[in-house]
Amino acid sequence: MYLQTVKSKNAVSFYAARTVYENGKKTSKIVEKLGTEAELSKRVPDVKAYLKQRIAELTEKEEQQTREVIVKFAQNESIEANAQKSFNGGYLFLQSLYYEMGLDRICKQISKKYEFDYDLNSVLSRLIYGRILFPGSKLSTMKEASHLLEPPAFELHHIYRALEVLAKENDFIQAELYRNSLEVMGRNTNILYYDCTNFFFEIEEEDGLRQYGISKEHRPNPIVELGMFMDGDGIPLAFCIHPGNTNEQLTLKPLEKKILRDFGSRSFVICTDAGLSSAANRKFNSIQNRSFITVQSLKKMKAYQQEWALSDTGWRLCGDSRIYDRKDILKDPDTYRDRVFYKEEWFLEDGLEQRFIVTFSIQYMEYLQQLRERQIQRAQKAIDTGAIGKKRANDPNRFVGQFYFTEDGQIAEHREFSLDQDKIKNEAVYDGFYCVATNLDDPVDLILKTNRRRWEIEESFRLLKSEFKARPVYLSRDDRILAHFITCFLSLVLFRILESKLGDAFTASQITQTLRGMNLYNIEGEGYIPTYTRDSLTDALHQAFGFRTDYRINSLSSMKKVFKATKSSKH
Repeated sequence: MYLQTVKSKNAVSFYAARTVYENGKKTSKIVEKLGTEAELSKRVPDVKAYLKQRIAELTEKEEQQTREVIVKFAQNESIEANAQKSFNGGYLFLQSLYYEMGLDRICKQISKKYEFDYDLNSVLSRLIYGRILFPGSKLSTMKEASHLLEPPAFELHHIYRALEVLAKENDFIQAELYRNSLEVMGRNTNILYYDCTNFFFEIEEEDGLRQYGISKEHRPNPIVELGMFMDGDGIPLAFCIHPGNTNEQLTLKPLEKKILRDFGSRSFVICTDAGLSSAANRKFNSIQNRSFITVQSLKKMKAYQQEWALSDTGWRLCGDSRIYDRKDILKDPDTYRDRVFYKEEWFLEDGLEQRFIVTFSIQYMEYLQQLRERQIQRAQKAIDTGAIGKKRANDPNRFVGQFYFTEDGQIAEHREFSLDQDKIKNEAVYDGFYCVATNLDDPVDLILKTNRRRWEIEESFRLLKSEFKARPVYLSRDDRILAHFITCFLSLVLFRILESKLGDAFTASQITQTLRGMNLYNIEGEGYIPTYTRDSLTDALHQAFGFRTDYRINSLSSMKKVFKATKSSKH
């Protein structure tokens, strides 16, 4: 802040002014009119002393961010054409995590190797922020990135060049991110969760990673398969990409070997669903201090194992020494509805020793019965309307049976559809039962608690597909497809860490919508006015990250401090 003196023919006027930059040019801005020499002479005994004191006061208020700001607008003055005034500030919280996790250092190491003429750090950071804040194509990401408080330092063609390099450095990026995360937050790698999903393409031709396979969404499009490990705290650990026609059971061991090689992990428990619980995977995780917990399909058990699992006798409750009979449990549903009973047994087959823990719950039984009843109704409607589709696992059409006949009951070309009562009856046998296989001898309640957290990795996949819009994929080259999922994976890592900082009070959708709406309006030469609604979530974000953007006006100097703070690896 400094004193500005303006002399005219009739008076000498004094102003408090400060230096600002507008559109990259240095200029001065009047903060306060202090008065004319004649006016001040009548009011104060020492004009010079008064002016010095007032400048000092305004300077102190400026430094303490307590100065009153007055902005004048002319009602009849049009706004400037093509002048952007509103900017997103929600990315600053993601930027704080980006630098905290050392992704800028990873980019620097890669850049030294290739000697780029563009800013890889700027490209990667904007691809990650964009995937969370404004998911879309690379072109739209480039356009939307200009709406951030800090504009991007690259052009569109740099994005595609960067994708090629990111694909080459995939293993390095994942390994370095893991090592960096150990320094910042530690990782719970004693338990690792693994699951697979697939993403479809708009491009219909098969090529490279794009292959026709079993789509989890039953879409008639080429797909790519993504396998991902999550640590015991729900933070993604590593991922891999395979052609869409790959058997998902074959994807676990290669990625697990990469973790053993690149991440230095040696002792952990692998937790998977039934689709990934092949005998080969279980044996692989029964050696060298590795263990497994996996869902076991009762329908795929050996006959004698299934007979044991479904029998009425031998049921227990955790913390209770009594033995229960399932017939007695079913006779008193009100008493036992919220209880989970179990039985366990070790089996040795084909060189693999594993422990089956079977649970039974009236609540789970009633849930499956209600679910199947709704599916039966849908199957009957399909029969009545003739709209019968393909039979798929867990699809209502599996209950539709078809019979060929003639008028006298002989087999012929004519066919009739009806509900397959045998199919319905056979499925009802398994109502309420659930089985987990493991080679651990830990307490039953601990095994079951560990297995229940598998929902978090499934929720991560839903987050990628819904909030982050990671599909459909429009890219065609394999390296760019891989790079696309690298940015999706990194976005998911940062977002999960952000969630952990906020606790369980907010949903993923609430967080993304809030970050997307945290816009600020630029007042040239003064700063930024928040146009978003301050609420408990914005308060929690500012509290967790240690900076504020919710002042009535955020001065330019305070925003510079925020930019600097969010780009520091130490907060």
